[in-house]
Amino acid sequence: MLKKRQRKWRKRCLSISPNRKKKILPWLLLSPSLLGLGIFVLLPFADVVKRSFQKAVGEEFVGLENYKNVVENQAFQLAAGNTARFLLVCLPLLLGLSCFLAVMVQKLGTKGTVFKAGFLLPMAVPAASAALFWQLFFDKNGILNHILSHVGIGSIDYLNSSKAFYVLVAVYLWKNMGYDMILWLAGLSAIPESFYEAARIDGASEEACFWYITCPLLLPTAFLAGILSLVNAFKVFREAWMIGGNYPHDSIYMLQNLFNNWFSKLDMQKMTAAAVMLAMVVGGILLFSQIVEENIGG
Repeated sequence: MLKKRQRKWRKRCLSISPNRKKKILPWLLLSPSLLGLGIFVLLPFADVVKRSFQKAVGEEFVGLENYKNVVENQAFQLAAGNTARFLLVCLPLLLGLSCFLAVMVQKLGTKGTVFKAGFLLPMAVPAASAALFWQLFFDKNGILNHILSHVGIGSIDYLNSSKAFYVLVAVYLWKNMGYDMILWLAGLSAIPESFYEAARIDGASEEACFWYITCPLLLPTAFLAGILSLVNAFKVFREAWMIGGNYPHDSIYMLQNLFNNWFSKLDMQKMTAAAVMLAMVVGGILLFSQIVEENIGG
């Protein structure tokens, strides 16, 4: 009986047309990933959305009350403002500086390999080790203040003042500069050299080549680097927490700090409502970027 069933299955598989196999095969290969995505991401997120409209105890429906409490919460307003400010400062700086470095490194040719390795090195440094170094460097009695004291500049408490924000910006740039530079280099290497040769024959300067050839052809890379940099910016919590703890200076109190503190207090109503709001904002940004990229590409 078992052999007969096996033969029937074999006949059925062999009878499937090649076109149908081409349609079915990708879904079969994707099915384990899609199953995992549904179980470990979509279902938990659906539960979060459901809980954001309920009380933490009793599952009583409260409408938008949890969202109202989050928006009116002063800690949320501070964290959201700092996070938005951090993104507005860091993303343009990171994309601009990494693009500039990529252009410079590409001009060096094979000599630029050392610079590539040097800028990628911070990615290999564990977050805890990096945070400890920056603490020692920017501490009130740390390395930087020790150096400045020799030139007559007084001690500055970088980590417990408004300057902590710029310390966090520096840490983020230091950590992600090499990664974005590699993305830009990949985009630059995809531009045919014949475009530049034709432009130079027509008398175009290096500056004109950059603005009229390099920049337009790097737009897809710019969108990719921007999205990945945005994602990495939301991961800066590790450094912020290790530098400032659960309650750092107000200038570096980010949404991640807020979520961590709410989680420790098991404040489920605020956590779920804020998580849904954040997911909507990030999803909206990614969707907008995708639409703009498709329109430019078209």
